[in-house]
Amino acid sequence: MIKVAKREEMEEYLYIPCPNCDDLTEHDILKGREGKGNITGTFRCSECGRVFSDTVRIPEPLRVKVLFSDGDVTETIETELMSNEILSIGDEFYLEDERRVCITHIETEDGKKGKKFQADKIKALWVKQFDVLSVKVSVNDGQKTYSVRTEAEPEDEFATGMILTFDEFDALVHAIKTKERLIKNGSAEAREITRIYGKIRKKRYDVLDLEEDDDQDGFDFDKD
Repeated sequence: MIKVAKREEMEEYLYIPCPNCDDLTEHDILKGREGKGNITGTFRCSECGRVFSDTVRIPEPLRVKVLFSDGDVTETIETELMSNEILSIGDEFYLEDERRVCITHIETEDGKKGKKFQADKIKALWVKQFDVLSVKVSVNDGQKTYSVRTEAEPEDEFATGMILTFDEFDALVHAIKTKERLIKNGSAEAREITRIYGKIRKKRYDVLDLEEDDDQDGFDFDKD
């Protein structure tokens, strides 16, 4: 998540680059003198404990263009960021109207490409609605595999062995594919899941009218 240091808290701490962590981290201001737009002083990183002296710029609020997408609906709005914030593709945050979003693309002022930039270098953010996710589920009835979806909030957890309930059937989850690995015993949050694999446990109706799943990522339902 994106971290913001509030202006009224500047006399206590700042989010600045740490020379040891090589990242933007919270620093206690052990002693300092505030100048025009900067602070000269001694700082201690709360992550690694590194103490160093430097002159750092005081972060300022910026208005950044945001291209917001929710399904087929796209709108252009703005959001406020602090100039020293580091934003990455995949970061989640809340817009000023409390809509939860995820960054999908970052456009910089100089046209550079990458996945991580400081806010004062950013021209626009592309984001998508991230309140409710549509998670792909492949279910097998012993003969065919069908593709369905289940809705979940990003932090909702799915686990192998749990039962998913659909209109036509129940499905026993026996594997979960995330962005990083295939889980055959364990759990994962919805935000990390690319596909859930299950076996139909109880048919309520004929499921032959479901969409047959042609995208199984090479998973063999007959193997544990």
